[in-house]
Amino acid sequence: MLSRLTFRNIPSQVKTLACGIQTTAVASSNGPRLKRPIDPPPVRLGFIPDEWFKFFYPKTGVTGPYVFLTTFSTYLLSKEWYVMEHEFYNGLSLLSIIIYVQYKFGAKIGAFLDKEIDKDEEELNNQKNENIEEIQNQINELEKEKWRIDGQLMVYDVKKQNIWMQLEASYRENLATIHSQVKKILDYHAQIDIINRRISQKHMMQWIINSVLASITPEQEKANLLQCIKDLESLSKA
Repeated sequence: MLSRLTFRNIPSQVKTLACGIQTTAVASSNGPRLKRPIDPPPVRLGFIPDEWFKFFYPKTGVTGPYVFLTTFSTYLLSKEWYVMEHEFYNGLSLLSIIIYVQYKFGAKIGAFLDKEIDKDEEELNNQKNENIEEIQNQINELEKEKWRIDGQLMVYDVKKQNIWMQLEASYRENLATIHSQVKKILDYHAQIDIINRRISQKHMMQWIINSVLASITPEQEKANLLQCIKDLESLSKA
């Protein structure tokens, strides 16, 4: 039967409908986040979405959806596209039971399910908050590491300055060492020049004396001696 075939195809139709209304992934992380609806969408006649009725309003007015539903149901029944066999009446019985259960226990069941949903949502929110807190702690640790790296850069700069100062001190020490060594060498050569000059003067004086002494004859020496004696006698008288 066509009605039986229709009920058998309900799972595939629901799957197709779910695939049709599935939203695509948000391309950007800055887009609006999806939120779970708290209240179910409004329906009419217990199971027909209110949006389907509003779809007819611009063209047919308020009575359009009801007229369409009535005529379409009449067409299905008159042409025997939908045959009312025993499964139809079983469905009516099941529907009445469902309506009774919903009327009698629907509020309690809804409250119980809402409580379970709130519990699951609270657990998910707690887990989300824990993840956010953990990630925030990681961000804080990364900020501290960044601050430490900046401090390391300052330490490296100070170490570089110390190395430059050590190199400058070593350079100046080398300059002082070279100056002292060159001064010692120059002082050594100056002393050698002074000694050579003294030796030369001494040899020159000795050579002059020897030459003078060699040029004096015994007669000149005797005459000079007598002259000196006379000078001393004259001085003594004076």
